[in-house]
Amino acid sequence: MAEPKTTVNIGVDLGLNPGDEDLHQGIALLFFAYRDFTARGDAILAAQNFGRAHHRVIYFVGRHPGITVSELLDILGITKQSIARVLGQLVREEYVMQKTGTADRRQRLLYLTDRGRALEQELTSEQQVRLTAAFKEAGPAAVEGFCKVMLGTMDPASRRHFQSSDKSRR
Repeated sequence: MAEPKTTVNIGVDLGLNPGDEDLHQGIALLFFAYRDFTARGDAILAAQNFGRAHHRVIYFVGRHPGITVSELLDILGITKQSIARVLGQLVREEYVMQKTGTADRRQRLLYLTDRGRALEQELTSEQQVRLTAAFKEAGPAAVEGFCKVMLGTMDPASRRHFQSSDKSRR
C-alpha cells in the first residue's frame, strides 16, 4: 500500500466530489489516526480479556458517574442485549458498580469502582497526551475546524450529545 501524502491539503476549493483524492486522503487520515489513537488501549484491554465495547462503557461511566443504563445505551447507540454481556462482565470483575435509583427504583445507576477508575485512567492517559500535543501543534483555529469536521461526520443523533447549551458533554 502506498504511503499517504505527507502534505495535507484537503478540500481547499471545497468543490469536493466523492471520487476526489482529497476525500480519499481524509478517509486514510481518519483510519491511521484512529488505529494509532486506539492501539495502546487495545493492548491494555486485550490483557484484561476486554474489547473496545468495554472501553466505551468504562469511558462514559467514568465521565458521567451515576449514569443510568438507559442513558448509556442512548450514548452508545446500542440495545440492552448488546450491552448485557459487556456490562455484566465489568460488574462481575468489579470495574463498574450498579446502584438502585433513588427516584425510580427500576433505574440502575452506574459508577466506576476504584479498579474501574484506574483502568479508565490508564486507557485515557495516552489519548489525552496525543490530543493535547496535536491540539497545541495545530492551534485554536485548526482545533475548532477539527471539531466541526468531527461533528459533521456524525449522525444527528450522536451530534446532539455535543450540542447542549450547558456544555455538559455526553
